[in-house]
Amino acid sequence: MICSRCHQFAAAPGGTLCARCVTTPEATAQPFAAAPMARLRSPVGLGRATAVLLALVAAADLFAIGADVVMYNVSGDLADGASGDAVSRRADRADALYAAAGVVQTVALLACIVVFLCWFYRVRVNAEVLSPSGHTKGRGWAIGGWFTPIVNLWFPRRITLDIWDASSPWGAPRPHGLVNAWWTLWIISLVADRSAFSAYRGADTAPELHSAARHMLISDAIDIAAAALAILVVLRLTRMQHEKALDGAVLVAA
Repeated sequence: MICSRCHQFAAAPGGTLCARCVTTPEATAQPFAAAPMARLRSPVGLGRATAVLLALVAAADLFAIGADVVMYNVSGDLADGASGDAVSRRADRADALYAAAGVVQTVALLACIVVFLCWFYRVRVNAEVLSPSGHTKGRGWAIGGWFTPIVNLWFPRRITLDIWDASSPWGAPRPHGLVNAWWTLWIISLVADRSAFSAYRGADTAPELHSAARHMLISDAIDIAAAALAILVVLRLTRMQHEKALDGAVLVAA
C-alpha cells in the first residue's frame, strides 16, 4: 500500500503513512480527510489573475504615496505658517488627490479580495486531493478564516502552510520562509494601516495633519512590500501545485 500523504513510499505495516511521514510534525496534528467531491482543478488562471490584481493594488498604493507626499508637503508648509491663495490651492489639490487615492485603493483592494479568495479556496481543495490527511483546518476556514476576528491573525497562515506542504514536490518539502515573510509583513501592514487611519481621522491641525500624512506614507509603502511578497507566494504556490498535479494526476480544466 502506498503512503496516503506523500504517495511515494510504501506505508508502514498496518498503517496508511510511510515511516517518513509518520515522523513529520503534520502527522501529529488532527487531520481533516478530503471532503466529498474534492477534485483537482487548475489554479493557473486564477493564480495569474490574482497576481495581476495584487500588482494593481500595489500600483494604487504607489498612487497613494504620491498623494501622501503632496499632503505631507503642503501640511508642512501650513504648519510653518504659510498662507495665501497659492497654499490654499495646493491644499485643495492635496485633498482631491487624497480622496481619489482612497477610491482607487478601495476598488483595487475589493476586486483583489474576491479573486484572491477564489484562488485560495481552489488551491485549498486541490491540496486535499494531493495530501488528504495533511490539513489541520477544515475547508471552510479557507474563506471564513480571513473574516473571523482574532483567528484571522493566524488561521490563514496555517492553512497556507498546509497547502504549501501538500503542493511541495513528492518527498521534497519546500521551506516556509517565503510564506512566513509574507504573513509577517501582512500583519505589520494591518497595524500600520490602522495607526495611519486613526492619525488621519483625528487630525484637526496642520501639524497633526503633517504627522498623519507621514504615517500614511509609511503605511502605503509597507502595503506595497506586502503585495509584492503576496505575488511571489501566489505564483510560487500555483506553480508548485500545477507541476505536482501534472506529475501525479490529471488536472480538470478551469
